[in-house]
Formats: sequence, C-alpha cells, structure tokens
Amino acid sequence: MDRAYEGDETRQLALELGFIAVVPPHPNRVSPWQYDRAMYRRRNEVERLFRRLKGFRRIFSRFDKLDVIFTAFIHFALIVEALR
Repeated sequence: MDRAYEGDETRQLALELGFIAVVPPHPNRVSPWQYDRAMYRRRNEVERLFRRLKGFRRIFSRFDKLDVIFTAFIHFALIVEALR
C-alpha cells in the first residue's frame, strides 16, 4: 500500500485479507495509527530497486520471450546493481 490508499476502508480490507498495511498516516488525520517505520523503510528500498531495474531497457520492455532468459537477465541486472 501507498499513502494514496491510506483510507479507512482500504486499510480495513487489507487487514481482513491478512495483510499488514505499513503506510504512514497523513499528518492532518484526526486519529493517526502506529506503523512499523523499519518495515516502511525496507518497502521503500524495494521500490527504489524496481526503479533502478527499470533503467535496463531489456527488463522494462520485456524483449525476451522465454521466462528463463528474462529471469537470467534480472539476475544479471541485480549483480550489476550490487557492484555499483
């Protein structure tokens, strides 16, 4: 979830489905809730990783027809990112 989906109904639906909503409340909410800041930080790291992977044109365009080749190139891109 993201802040755009931080409404009460959406949070309730996520809880009913068994998900933990790790979304900080808007600063102007009357009754803000507690959230796990460390988990929210990790979520942000994952989103930034996907943004960096989209920098590889071959990944975001999905040129490869076989899943094995696509997965191999994702592994290659992750290795390149780790070496930066």
